Amino acid sequence: MTATLPARVPTGTLMIQGTTSDAGKSTLVAGLCRLARRAGARVAPFKPQNMALNSAVTVDGGEIGRAQALQAVAAGIEAHTDLNPVLLKPNSDLGSQVIIHGKARMNLGARAYQDYKPLAREAVLASYARLRARYDTVFVEGAGSPAEVNLRANDIANMGFAEAVDCPVVLVADIDRGGVFAHLIGTLACLSESERARIKGFVINRFRGDRTLLEPGLAWLEQQTGKPVLGVVPYLHGLTLDAEDMLPGAAHSGAQAGGETLRVIVPALPHISNHTDFDALRAHPQVDFTYVRTGEAPPASDLVILPGSKNVCDDLAWLRAQGWETALARHLRYGGRVIGICGGMQMLGRAIADPHGVEGEPGAVEGFGWLDYETVLTREKTLKNVTGALALEGADGDTVAGPARVAGYEIHMGETRGRSLESPALWLAVGDEGATRPDGARSADGQILATYVHGLFDTPQACAALLRWAGLAQARAVDYPALREASLERLADTLAASLDLEKVFGVIG
Repeated sequence: MTATLPARVPTGTLMIQGTTSDAGKSTLVAGLCRLARRAGARVAPFKPQNMALNSAVTVDGGEIGRAQALQAVAAGIEAHTDLNPVLLKPNSDLGSQVIIHGKARMNLGARAYQDYKPLAREAVLASYARLRARYDTVFVEGAGSPAEVNLRANDIANMGFAEAVDCPVVLVADIDRGGVFAHLIGTLACLSESERARIKGFVINRFRGDRTLLEPGLAWLEQQTGKPVLGVVPYLHGLTLDAEDMLPGAAHSGAQAGGETLRVIVPALPHISNHTDFDALRAHPQVDFTYVRTGEAPPASDLVILPGSKNVCDDLAWLRAQGWETALARHLRYGGRVIGICGGMQMLGRAIADPHGVEGEPGAVEGFGWLDYETVLTREKTLKNVTGALALEGADGDTVAGPARVAGYEIHMGETRGRSLESPALWLAVGDEGATRPDGARSADGQILATYVHGLFDTPQACAALLRWAGLAQARAVDYPALREASLERLADTLAASLDLEKVFGVIG
């Protein structure tokens, strides 16, 4: 497929809003950023307010939503906190950690956050002003739906932002859900007159089937609304792109037929965070990967990975209630391997204390006790991009070029101390002088590995070495960043072929 670029990309701002969550806003912004970059524009993504448990560490030492980090890759720029000035990380059904300009400020309940929004708005507008000063074009991603009339007061995520900065909007809807015309017409009906005027056209996303059968509906939609359909984007199967927040719809990702495979399972914790850690495993042709959800018995596996968590103590209680403690003990008794990442690492120790009520009520809980250390949750969050090498011994961790290299990041609120840390899982670089520091722990019997580093499987060397350690003798090296880059190119090519880019970019102003 040959991408057709617009004659020019105007200077200005375009906001992409959706009729629902997961309508395709993040993906559309990423693709538009890549197309604008191809056309030679200095382009940046922007999301005023994001609610997500998948996040990334920025070049300026802060934290933003994972989708904005992916969009920065598409735009060819470094991820910066200005790309997502307000990030909400839910730690309960009614409350979230509030992150402003990359730093955790407080925990607020949903109602209290509504009162805080005027201050959050100041952060949003300040970041947007800095981006407009540095870049030719800014593609803004809305959050949820602009039709949420109960949240209209002090809105900074959708039309409230668009009205404040006077930018045009394109509305995207997911036809695969069904009811696409009702979604679009209903959304317009919930908007004020000035907000409806701000919408310059529609994009229909995730279409599969005979386009000619859709044409009468598109003509009806344009006649009813007076607004053009700017394109119909086909359902793109097999894209390897970082998810904003939601777990993949398919809990199971099977290995390719033939040859040796490794069975990997991950509990789908209620507050699972940074599950993008496992995207490389889901894409690996030799890995049979499964998320185990509430009420499901853990199946037999070679490797169990305990993921990150935004509420470690609550998720530890969930694991026990779901029978995971017994299942893990049996798994280890029969020679299985276990990896704990971030919150999962903390769970593997003897105890977790939360004296300041960082994630809930102050208190302490017993961990699984398979590694000899204890964790105290702290008010200050550790945010670091890191590089280093696995500390595995022999063929498990060494390659012809030396120990398997790791490039990842740390996002955690907690300090861990204990004897098991004397056998680290990784050695991380410190400064430019070749110095290193230990991270994580390994059990004396070699069955358990724990680390604070996210992105553990993203580098081909480290992924292959860890799979060998877990029992896959002939593990292949799969380059996940290359798969992601190929997916961004495929996405951009598809948008170029399915959108009227002259009209899309023509509404920027």
